[in-house]
Amino acid sequence: MSSIQHPKVGLIIIDVQQSFTQMPFWSLEDVPAFQSALSKLEQGCRARQVPVVHIFHCGASGAFAPESGFVKPLSWLAGDPDVRFDKHTHNAFTDTGLDLWLRRRGVQKLIITGIRTEQCCETTTRVGSDIGYSIDFVTEATLTFPMTHAGSGVVFSAQDIKTRTELVLQDRFARIVDVDTCLASIDA
Repeated sequence: MSSIQHPKVGLIIIDVQQSFTQMPFWSLEDVPAFQSALSKLEQGCRARQVPVVHIFHCGASGAFAPESGFVKPLSWLAGDPDVRFDKHTHNAFTDTGLDLWLRRRGVQKLIITGIRTEQCCETTTRVGSDIGYSIDFVTEATLTFPMTHAGSGVVFSAQDIKTRTELVLQDRFARIVDVDTCLASIDA
């Protein structure tokens, strides 16, 4: 583990795991842009000695169950994290030890990234904000998939969902930033 130059900032990478490739909604359409943004952000954080935390979702059955063999990073996710936590809820804090790990290291600001924008990333952002962390939500370093509204049949694109997530998080739970702005703020 490296010495931490920026102990007040932590990069949280949520559910960037092979389990998703087994889901019927998995699509490669937005993966290249997501991979590029997340890789640039992670490399920038590592260069600045910001601790990198991997969070993985573990379910009771299917591709998210640990015994499935899919609860591991997507092949392109570089390097070992400073720490890994497994979660069983939509947020990365409940019963994981993440909060204690961050507080023991003086981390006060979180950079939130991962899969799915509106689900585990947004929920972790809301909980993190509620328990006192400052949050940078890096939308371009999150990934989601189209969804169909059950009542109306209206299909919301991945971009529609990301836009809605930014709308409800901005100035309430997080600062919405791109990768370059996020990295520049670490340097400031």
